[in-house]
Amino acid sequence: MTTFLRKRIISSAIPLVFVVLGVFCLARLTGNPVDLYLPLSATPEQRAEFSAAHGFDDSVPVQLWHYLTQAAQLDFGTSLRTGQSATTMVLDAFPVTLQLAGMTMLLAILGALLVGSLAAYRPNSLIDRIAGLLSMTAASIPDFWFAIMGVLVFGVGLDLLPTSGTLGGPEIWVLPVATLLIRPFGVLVQVVRGSMVGALSAPYVKVARSKGAGAGRVVFGHALRNSVTPVLTVAGDLTVGLVNGAVIVETIFGWPGIGKLMIDSILQRDFAVLQAAVLITAVTIFALNILVDVCQALIDPRVRQAVPA
Repeated sequence: MTTFLRKRIISSAIPLVFVVLGVFCLARLTGNPVDLYLPLSATPEQRAEFSAAHGFDDSVPVQLWHYLTQAAQLDFGTSLRTGQSATTMVLDAFPVTLQLAGMTMLLAILGALLVGSLAAYRPNSLIDRIAGLLSMTAASIPDFWFAIMGVLVFGVGLDLLPTSGTLGGPEIWVLPVATLLIRPFGVLVQVVRGSMVGALSAPYVKVARSKGAGAGRVVFGHALRNSVTPVLTVAGDLTVGLVNGAVIVETIFGWPGIGKLMIDSILQRDFAVLQAAVLITAVTIFALNILVDVCQALIDPRVRQAVPA
């Protein structure tokens, strides 16, 4: 397991390096912060003083070196907008995104296990066809379209649910969670059904049935337990996608998470906060990928053997 873990860390760390370099370069393509934070009437001396105070007068290689050395110490500088520590702002926003993604995946997994198992138990039945239609539809709906329709129907039209912010009761979670939930739920239902159909036709299930095991024990006690590996793989990838793709949902619903913080930082050319947000998000995704791989390797030893030397 140690060898497997070392190889996965090395192979996953390479994209992380490109992300760090990429966000540094792309952030500077958005424009010069001096033009945004100083008035048009600012004198050349004022512009030079602002650039020197924030290190924008250094060459790009020098700025990159400062960025890398400070990032190694978890010091990303201060926000141009607020004057706060960029690290503090990101660490305050990130748990909000993790809460949203965690609740979404928990509901998606539980719902998919139930619906997918029921559909697989009776292939080509009415339940199976309805589940297939709903799951394919859910997996195909874009997040942003569902979010906009949710705001239009339940927020504006029916005035049943709040459309932004995090102040209030459980109702504030409904639209953001439903928007993020729909696609993972649709994908996982298909995965669970496909795995369960194969498992339910396996010899050990037939033996269990011949011994008089009930439907619930056959489905959830035997077949589902042996079908969890592909479900875990896809669920892990979807969780990573939720953390990475919460930008749209958080922006639409005014959810104060890492996604909205990134968008605000891009629009305001707040390089320090943007770099901190992207790097911490990338490290989190890196850790989630490693965790998923380790869980797979623990469940199925063949995964460890499949990693090249």
